[in-house]
Amino acid sequence: MAALEASSKELDQEMGIATDGNQYLTFTLGDELYGVDILKVQEIKGYTAVTRIPNTPTYIKGVLNLRGTIVPIVDLRCRFNMEETKYTMFTVIVVVVVREKVVGLIVDSVSDVLNIAKQDIQDPPEFGHKIDTSFLNGIGKAGDKLVAVLNIERLFDETTLPGSV
Repeated sequence: MAALEASSKELDQEMGIATDGNQYLTFTLGDELYGVDILKVQEIKGYTAVTRIPNTPTYIKGVLNLRGTIVPIVDLRCRFNMEETKYTMFTVIVVVVVREKVVGLIVDSVSDVLNIAKQDIQDPPEFGHKIDTSFLNGIGKAGDKLVAVLNIERLFDETTLPGSV
């Protein structure tokens, strides 16, 4: 009976219908899968050119007029010090709300909305004090996939959040 329940739970998790977890919008950066709490996501839009702003950090690619609101656009590859790539037809902007501010995140592509049970999210491994993983809520298991679950509030602290001075 326990094996049947475990199998059923695993199947539900693979299909994204588990009910004992949170929902995460997943997206890719390179070969890696990342997830952000779906409640933080305002919308997803295809990549469009942005207006560059001088003297901004390299990960802030500019701003976009989103229905009358000027939204800073952040390239997550740059924010994570990953190699930059050219934007493709799969490149999207995930618009999220961080501490009541709207921010667009450029990602390689959007994958799925997954339910990941709380017990399937483990603390990120420690790599020593020189490598900061504080922007991760943990590493989630969704079927055979591992998802780096982001804490976008920590990713954009008081000094890196666009619009903060």
